[in-house]
Parts: sequence; structure tokens; C-alpha cells
Amino acid sequence: MLRNYLKVAIRVLTRNKAFSLINIAGLAIGLATCMLIMLYILDEKSYDQYHRDADRIYRVAMRAPGIGQGWAAQPAPVAASMQQELPEVEVATRLLKMPNMDKTLITWHPAGSGEGKRFFETNGYYVDSSFFQVFTYDMKWGNSRTALDLPNSVVISESVADRFFGSANPIGQPLTLGLPEGDFVYTVRGVFRDGNLKSHIPAHFLMSMKNSDIGGWVDQLSDWVMTSIFHTYVKLQPGTDPVALEKKINRLEQQHAGEKLRTTGLSVDLFLQPLTQIYLHSAIGDELAPNGNIRSLYILGSIAIFLLVIACINFMNLSTARSEQRAREVGVRKVLGAERRMLVMQFLGESFLMSLLALGLALLLAKLFLPAFNELTGKDLQPLRQPGLIFWIAGLAMVTGLLAGLYPAFYLSAFQPVRVLKGYIGNYFSATLIRRVLVVFQFCISIGLILGAIVSWRQMSVVQDQDLGFSKEQKIVLPMQSKQVALNYTSLRDEIAKTPGVRSVTCGSTYPGIVNINDMLFYAEGKTMKDFISIYTATIEQDYFRTLGLTLLHGRELSINPNADTTAGILNETAVKSLGYDPAHALGRHYYFEWQGTRHTMEIIGVVKDFNFQGLQETIKPYMFTKMGFFGTRYAYLLASLKPGHYSQTLSEIGEAWKKVNPTTPFDYSFIDRDFQKNYEKEQQSARIVADFTAIAIIVACLGLFGLASFSAEQRRKEIGIRKVLGASSLSITRLLSRDFVRLVAVAMVIALPLSALIMSKWLEHFAGPYRVSLSWWMFAIAGAIALLVALLTVSVQSARSAMANPVESLRNE
Repeated sequence: MLRNYLKVAIRVLTRNKAFSLINIAGLAIGLATCMLIMLYILDEKSYDQYHRDADRIYRVAMRAPGIGQGWAAQPAPVAASMQQELPEVEVATRLLKMPNMDKTLITWHPAGSGEGKRFFETNGYYVDSSFFQVFTYDMKWGNSRTALDLPNSVVISESVADRFFGSANPIGQPLTLGLPEGDFVYTVRGVFRDGNLKSHIPAHFLMSMKNSDIGGWVDQLSDWVMTSIFHTYVKLQPGTDPVALEKKINRLEQQHAGEKLRTTGLSVDLFLQPLTQIYLHSAIGDELAPNGNIRSLYILGSIAIFLLVIACINFMNLSTARSEQRAREVGVRKVLGAERRMLVMQFLGESFLMSLLALGLALLLAKLFLPAFNELTGKDLQPLRQPGLIFWIAGLAMVTGLLAGLYPAFYLSAFQPVRVLKGYIGNYFSATLIRRVLVVFQFCISIGLILGAIVSWRQMSVVQDQDLGFSKEQKIVLPMQSKQVALNYTSLRDEIAKTPGVRSVTCGSTYPGIVNINDMLFYAEGKTMKDFISIYTATIEQDYFRTLGLTLLHGRELSINPNADTTAGILNETAVKSLGYDPAHALGRHYYFEWQGTRHTMEIIGVVKDFNFQGLQETIKPYMFTKMGFFGTRYAYLLASLKPGHYSQTLSEIGEAWKKVNPTTPFDYSFIDRDFQKNYEKEQQSARIVADFTAIAIIVACLGLFGLASFSAEQRRKEIGIRKVLGASSLSITRLLSRDFVRLVAVAMVIALPLSALIMSKWLEHFAGPYRVSLSWWMFAIAGAIALLVALLTVSVQSARSAMANPVESLRNE
């Protein structure tokens, strides 16, 4: 029996090649899309899942006025106090990302050799010795339990180890780290594998918090209010209720910092973030790296489901549409004794066979397009890393075959033999209505995706073209991340300034486009700390404004005299207004901050035009420029403005100047426009993915529409022949055949556009109000026009073919 079913199924597929091709291609595209998207989703969801007892690990974060949705770091003493005073905490640990330490110069001198290796490395963090008691790392060399016990110990990634030591065991080898405080020797105590490490902590090397550079400073930090730069993690005892523990943590904070918080007018609420939810669900301040976005996964997952649904609709529509051709077959089989159950099995078998063929084609398509998808997503996705995915996709293919074939199987098997053999196939109107509803639903999805692609493209265009308040083009950044390089700044500046292709040179503690966590609480004249505002700070050198194209509205720049303007600041418009001053009359006004019980006075000597120093997802915040060393070293980054043209030659000359002044330090640089662009990588990536898969969804929908148009034309072949004999033109017949489908697409537009507008409004909320595009009428018009045009072209091609056919061919049997 099964053999007979298989024979019939193969015969049906080969007899109706166009029908089979459309269905197999549609299902294959849907399955291949699902496979690629599932690879991406599983990769994103795998972050921090590999740690032992991951469900018991939490990060301690805070909420407070002026810090948006929250802050990821805590003051230094929080971790130790929690472990000592809260029995629910099994172990606590800290991670410190030092401000302005984006790149670290690491040097290795082999024993007995004058030659050494020097590389800039990113993502280096100071951690407590208990770090590996909380987090699980796969160690290639060394013991994670003891790796950080000794002072000046460093644990490096396998990638870093390969650069310096090749395949040799580096345990015990000294590495010299060029840090802002100077050059310090650390000893390698461990190497962890990072080939497929998925963590919200993108560490390349981990330094012990006990050390000879910042260790003494860290040990003396006892304030529970200031220096919130320590990422604090806790592993809880089994069975601990994190909600109840949060209340105890806040009571603990009140015991240690309540009086100072009340004095300063601060209101702080500590809360716990599950480790496994940080990457996809956390978007608070001072994250260690850009996180993923659960909303993007929802969007991608929805697109995958929509594509499968469209493919299933194609199958159901074409199968029911072909019912007239198979009605007599069903009638004959029933007369010969076939039961409905057997017919259902036969038609489901055909559906399963088609699904298997589609699965094979889907696997081939996924393999073919995986490199392009990896480039699109910026990942290295490999199906073999997800061994269960192939089985999941195979199961999905079977379920798809079942769902797609279920309705046609029961619809066809329900025909009454006496009636179908007389030419009556049942409730034709009902089947037609269902097909029309499914076509409308299909194009609702397609139109929604088209509108989404248009809105996301428009939003990213605004982001690209927005006036940021400064010039980011032709600006080069040279990190000066070691003390020796910083000491050579004046010589380096003078050498680079001699380069013909350089307009101006300056330096600063930060620059627009990178994360700046240096902020301070200030208050205005006649106010107290209870009336504070948080102002971001940057310490700068002369020519900083000219180099970056910042506009000084009022006042003057900071003096080049190193002893002048030591308590002066230049504020942006937002900072001046937040203090309650009028930007036009703010010069000479004072503002204050307090440190260790002492009030310090600052004077406004200039007002700079507002500018975006972060991505456009954020509103412009208060900002201050100063030369006061209290707020950080201004020798962190050298910035140069380049003249247009001959960039290669200019970069080469800047490199020569660097080597002349710093012969032992590698030349490394970046461009501000590219650094700033990184703030939108996730959004741009999502926009590109939505656009690409929208195109795929439209193609799959058009495949189904083409099949239905073909069937409709074939079904009305004799009618078309008669109309042509009676004088109808090919154009009028094409209009006749296309009209019904165009109406269905128009109905889909009426339904889809309002719903899509609501969804895209939610997506746009991610961008700050001034830079958020509004949904305009032309977006809806373009989305509808594209859907109509694509549908019309698809249907018209087949309709025109039928209209231009010779009527003799269709009427010769009459």
C-alpha cells in the first residue's frame, strides 16, 4: 500500500511540474530561511548559558535619577559587604573596566633575547581573585581556582596567547602592560579558550585586582556612593529568592550609605539582573559592550514564521485550486472501495514527499547562502555547532508538510463519488472564499514587511544624515594608552602638525562616538547637592574644538597656559540650561561639586553648541570640557583633522611621525566616523536583515500568486477562447483575469497598513525623540504601490500569456 502511495505521489509530482516546482521552491525557501534565522537566534540566546550554576548568578545594578534605565556598576565596597553580611550570597566578585583604557600595549620579551613582541589588545579588565569562582571558563593552561590569587597575575585568552607565544605553554611568562599609570609587569597564570565564547564580558585578558598599579587605590575605596565603576556579580546559595534578596540588599545599602544619600539628595535602588538575561534584555548605562536586543530576535523569528506561513498558504491554495482536476480521481477511487482514511493518507503522503524534497533543497540553499548571511549578521554561524538544529529543521519540515497538507487532504477526500463523477465537486464557492482569505493574509504579511523595511531604511537614513553638532569626517584617532606615549604628546603633536595633509592636532580624555562614563554631580549657585544634575566630563587640550568642528557660541576656549583655567569649564547648552542659567548670559556664573566633604567651585568661561557625543538613540545630555586633571587625563587620545585627498600618503607620514617619537610602540589608529558608526551597528544590521527577508517573502508570495493565476487562467481557458472569438482584445482579457487578484491585494493593504504602523511605532521608540522619524503618508503609499505593482506584474504575465493564446486550441474539443 505504501509503495502504491509513493508511486502515485511521484506520478502526481511529475505530471504537474509547475505546481510541484512552486510548492517545493516555496517550502524550501521558507525552511532555509528558518534554518538561517534559527542559527542566529540560537547563537544570540547562547550568551552566558555555559557557566556552571548560571541560574544562580546575578549582576547587581542600580536605578537612580539622571541615569536613564539604570547603571550596571557599583561602588567598590558593595561586593565585599554583600558577601560578609548576606548569608544568601555564596560568593561575590567584581570586574573593573577602567575609563579610557580601550587599548592596552602588551609587550613580551623572550628570555635571553633582545627582540620582543608588542601588540595593542582591547577588552582588558581588572577582576577579583574570586572571579573564576563565579564564572566558568574553559582553561587551556593553568588552574582557574588559583590563577588570580597572586598580585600582578594575568589570565589571557587563547587568541592573545597565540599572538605572543604560538603553541607554547605561556604559564609563568612575564608580560609588560602599558597602562595609564605606567608600565607594569604581570605574570601569565592561565589561558582560557575563547574560540566560541559567548559572554556579555568580551574579555581578552583579565588582570588581578591585587596589583602594583591600581591595587592600592582600589583598596582605599570605601565610599558606597561614589566611584560606581565596579561591575559586581554574586552567586546565590541554592534556593535563594532573588526578589526577597533585593530588599535585603537595599536595606544593606541604607545601613552603609543612607545618611550620605539623604545628604546629597540621591535616591538609589539596587536590583539583581539574572546573568543569562543580561545580553538580550539589558540596555542600562555602563554596559561592558553593546548587547543584543530581544526585540530583534522577535522580529527575525516572526519573519521566519511568516515565510513558512506564506509557503504553507501557497501549498494549500494550489492544492485546493487543483481539486477539480483530481475530483474524478477521488470519485473513481471511492467507487472502487477506497476509504476516506486511505485518501487522507495518500494526500498527506504527497505533502510529506514534497516536504522531504523541499528539506533537501533547503539544506542546499542554507549551505549556499550561509557565508552571505554570516557577513550580513557579522557572525561565524556554523550548523555543526548546533547539532540539534538539523533534526529540528527536519521535524519542522514534517510538521510543515502535515499542516500544509492537512486541509487539502480532508477537503479532497470529502468529495461524494456520485456527485463528482457527474461533474459537481461540492461547495466551490466555499473553497474559493478560503483561497481568497489566505491570499489576503499572505499579502498582509508581505505588505507589513515592506512597510517595516521602508520605515527602518528611512530611520537609518536620518541617522546617517543627521547634523551631529560636530564634524566626524576626516578625523583620525591615535590612542595614547600608555604613560610613556602620553608623556611624549607634545613632541608627537609637533611632528604630526608638520604633515602637509593635517589641519590641526589636539588630544583629550574622550571623543564623540565612544562610551564616556566620566560624569560628576554638580549644582548651581544658590542650590545644594540635593539639586544636583549629572554632567559628563572631558578633559581636553588646545585646538580640541577646532579639530572636531565644535561650535563655541559664547565665551572663549581654555587657556594654553597650564596654570590658568584650572577650575574653569566650557559647558554645552543642555548643561547650562539644566543648571538654570541662560546660555547667552552664563559666562562668569559658577557651579559646584563636592568631593570627600569639600565643596569645589567651577566657573563657566564658554558655552558650546549642543552636539551628539553618543548615538542618536540617546538625547543630548549635559557635557563639560575642562583641563582639570581631577576629571581624568587629557592625554588618552590624540585627535587630528585631515585635509581632503591623499589619505594614504597622509596616514603614512603620520605613522612615520609616530615611529620617530615612539619607536617601541606600534602605530594604531581609527577614524571618528567609523567609531561613531558602531553605535548603530545593531540597528543597521536589523534593517538590512528585514529588507533582505522582506524581498524573500515577496518572492515566495509571488510564487503562490503566479500559481493561482496560472490555475485561474487554465480553468477559464474556454471562456477566454470564446471571448476572443467574440472580439475581446488581449488587454481586456488580461485586465479581466488580473482584476480579482488586485482586489485581494487592495483588501490586504487596508488591513495590513494600520497594523504595521502600530508595530513600527513601537520600534521607533528606541530612538530619541528629536531624531525619530514620523510615519508619513508616502511610506504607506510606497508600501501599497510596491505590493500592488508586484502582484499585478506577477498575475499579468500569466494572464497575458493566456490572453494571447490561440482560441482554436482551447475550443477544438467543444
